[in-house]
Amino acid sequence: MDFIATLDVFIGKINAFAWGPPMLILLVGTGCWLTYKLRGLQFRKLGHALWLAFVKRKADDDEPGDISHFAALMTALSATVGTGNIAGVATAIAIGGPGALFWMWMTGLVGMATKYSEAILAVKYRVKDEKGEMCGGPMYYIARGLNMPWLGVVFAVFASIAAFGIGNMVQSNSVADAMESTFGIEPMITGLVLMAFTAAVILGGIKSIGRVTSIIVPAMIAFYTLGALYIIFSHISMVPAAFVTIVKLAFNPTAATGGFAGATIMLAIRMGVARGVFSNESGLGSAPIAAAAAKTKSPATQALISMTQTFIDTIIVCTMTGLVIVISGLWKTGLTGAELTAKSFEATMPGGAYVVTIGIIFFAYSTMLGWCYYGEKSIEYLFGTKVILPYRLVFVCFVGLGAVAKLSFVWNLSDTLNGLMAIPNLIGLLLLTPVIVSETKKYFGKDKEL
Repeated sequence: MDFIATLDVFIGKINAFAWGPPMLILLVGTGCWLTYKLRGLQFRKLGHALWLAFVKRKADDDEPGDISHFAALMTALSATVGTGNIAGVATAIAIGGPGALFWMWMTGLVGMATKYSEAILAVKYRVKDEKGEMCGGPMYYIARGLNMPWLGVVFAVFASIAAFGIGNMVQSNSVADAMESTFGIEPMITGLVLMAFTAAVILGGIKSIGRVTSIIVPAMIAFYTLGALYIIFSHISMVPAAFVTIVKLAFNPTAATGGFAGATIMLAIRMGVARGVFSNESGLGSAPIAAAAAKTKSPATQALISMTQTFIDTIIVCTMTGLVIVISGLWKTGLTGAELTAKSFEATMPGGAYVVTIGIIFFAYSTMLGWCYYGEKSIEYLFGTKVILPYRLVFVCFVGLGAVAKLSFVWNLSDTLNGLMAIPNLIGLLLLTPVIVSETKKYFGKDKEL
């Protein structure tokens, strides 16, 4: 036990670096740099990007790739729209005050340029494996674009291990907790059911994952946001004041009140940025792995579609959670995490806690599907296609383990590895900025309509 405790302290120190101010500045700074180089493309072309994402075009089916643009987007969204949108937003507001939500918005807006850039490189530098499936992501654009395969290996190692934590055990544990507290179901039973449902999907590979996430993700986002919108419209007179509070406290210290300990401006910024990055994963390098599987000849087309992922995750879903919490006024009570979100929904809508519980279950389950694909593509980069099936089987076993385990150490380790993934990815994005700009000009130069 002493060894575990010592290791936990050591991991905690690395975590402080991985998610500390320098890393957060680098993540947001990269987004600002790419926003500048792309001339605010995420604002000018958002409407076109949403059209590309949600309007099916017959020509797409004949283009190289494994899954449709929409399925690639839903696979990436399945991994990002998760417990961070429920518990992460609540934690940011509970510690940094409502002003933290404003800084989550700012992180999401510049993060859209980062997400666009990751995807454009992922498609440009993708390759086919022995099975004829597309492989792409930071490890490939770092190795092929920068000729730095060793740095690609570093990313792949971090990603393949992190998938077992943040994309697996932490998620199944969240589902088990929700099922036990709400419905009284034993964690072991939840774990076994989750193992069966996860195996049924991931053993079929990216085409199976894409089909399932294309159904689950839109449904779960609609279910959760409709619940939040019901609360918002039921308390419409309080919404203007909620927005004023969020913006005002983003630039002013939040005074201690009730169970709230108070927060400085820097704490609001740090919590908003950290939880924003954690929620939408812009800059971490996970989502472009899914983008690389899309059926497309044009890197920029999928990049525009991938850009909408951050918009949906942070600007829409996180905002829904944040507004309900601020409207409820319970952020002042000292509650935090998923409990704060559940209590806020319950206080403002009959049966609101069930909306949060069901949201956690489906958000967490879909996150496991998306992250299994990220992990298997990372391990394939290291050892080839022969390890994919064993990796999937081990991943399923860890789903069951996570449901019954105590996860403080696992959370710290996976959180740290998740943050460390960003370092090689950001190096790739910054050094390959000329390629990103060139591919963007090529796309918009050819399209007369744009």
